[in-house]
Amino acid sequence: MFKNNINFIGNRNIALIFSGVLMLISIGSLAIRGLPMGIDFTGGTLIEVGYQQTADLTVLRSTLDSAGYTDATVQNFGTAKDVLIRLRSDDKVSSVDLSAKVLEAINATTKEPASVRRVEFVGPQVGDDLAEDGFLALLYSTICILIYVAWRFEWKFSMGAVIATFHDVIVTLGLFSVLGLEFDLTVLAAILALIGYSLNDTIVVYDRIRENFRLLRNKSTEEVINLSVNVTLSRTIMTSFTVFLVLVSLFFLGGEVIHNFSIALLFGVVFGTYSSIFIASPMVLLLGISAEDLMIPVKEGAELDGRP
Repeated sequence: MFKNNINFIGNRNIALIFSGVLMLISIGSLAIRGLPMGIDFTGGTLIEVGYQQTADLTVLRSTLDSAGYTDATVQNFGTAKDVLIRLRSDDKVSSVDLSAKVLEAINATTKEPASVRRVEFVGPQVGDDLAEDGFLALLYSTICILIYVAWRFEWKFSMGAVIATFHDVIVTLGLFSVLGLEFDLTVLAAILALIGYSLNDTIVVYDRIRENFRLLRNKSTEEVINLSVNVTLSRTIMTSFTVFLVLVSLFFLGGEVIHNFSIALLFGVVFGTYSSIFIASPMVLLLGISAEDLMIPVKEGAELDGRP
């Protein structure tokens, strides 16, 4: 029945120490350095330009980098002929002057001159609202996880799932802080997707643990949890591997706009898989889960042997 016999639970202390170190590094970096917030949160200038032919985004990015606009975000907007350029706010330069300088820079190196369609300024207040909404989205999703897992399984499973998910989110945010990668709305979307992915992996393991507690009553709690992780291991690895392949394709072929989105999910999927095995499962053991917590209650009036 059990093809794998890896002692995951027996090595839980090593994994927990490793995760604890990562958490300390991540929290320390977030507290000291913070997150390099993108234009979506800090405010900036949006410049929409149009071409008669398909725009070459690679050339535009290179041109803006050479002109000193290294933080510019360039993407198609609507069609391949329309381009949206996002730049950080500059207190010394107005939006009108900034758009004129950008237009001059890109027209100096391209054969076809671009025409400005619109120029908009996004104030920092909008960024503050987005940051607040993003935090609330994370908070509400965590609360929903607690309620769902507690209802579906047991409160100890609920706490284990939240701890594992919190671990994945903090470590992923820590990566962006340590490496100085820009945190924008696409990365926030990746974090929310990571929460769902990590929870799904954890639920699969928890479902097998609950089933085996009812089937293997002669086994100890540690043995049941370890066997359950081993049984679901092939499914966990195959699911993570296929998702990883898609994300690698997005990273190399998806373009600059979703570059950080791909990094967040690539790193998050690896640690989401790791946490469902080495964090979520040991946590329920540390919280004192037992077979009695998951026994199906006998209906009132029914005998133990099943006779009315």
